[in-house]
Amino acid sequence: MAVRITETELPGVLAIETDFYPDSRGFFKELHHAKRYAEAGLDRTFVQDSFSCSTRGVLRGLHYQLRNPQGKLLTVLRGEIYDVALDIRRGSPTFGRWIGVRLSDTNGRQLFIPEGFAHGFCVLSETADVMYKNTALYTPGDEYGVRWSDPRAAIAWPVATPVLSSRDAALPTLDAIPAANLPVLLAR
Repeated sequence: MAVRITETELPGVLAIETDFYPDSRGFFKELHHAKRYAEAGLDRTFVQDSFSCSTRGVLRGLHYQLRNPQGKLLTVLRGEIYDVALDIRRGSPTFGRWIGVRLSDTNGRQLFIPEGFAHGFCVLSETADVMYKNTALYTPGDEYGVRWSDPRAAIAWPVATPVLSSRDAALPTLDAIPAANLPVLLAR
């Protein structure tokens, strides 16, 4: 099986495609194979798998952890989402820029979002089951976020009036977040 990784216009955010084998019974696809992914350029250790199920119009995000940042490998197991990564790293030449990718159970794409980015998605199908492989554990109390409708980011979400949690509806804009609450671009 082949793994094809493409760097997006945001350094570190990776679009991933793997072989997909449909037939009359359904399909088969590998979701992660550490050796193949490392050989293709994504050599990361994942320590937690998370799962969400959401209905059409739900928008989750834009979330990040500051002291225990998480890289995330997103896969849609059922349905379709519009997945967004927003660069919020202080000192980054792409600070405030975003990328959006449609992920579905039929297109076989994945998105890797590295530490230092805020992440969110909206559901385009009736329901969507989403699996996240995380490079760090979820840490209660280390939860931050950026408002989905931040005018500075101007994300072109494909939903006009999303269904939001009360927490997500109250998130601040990027300009209202104190610098100390944003990650710093780390030298490589």
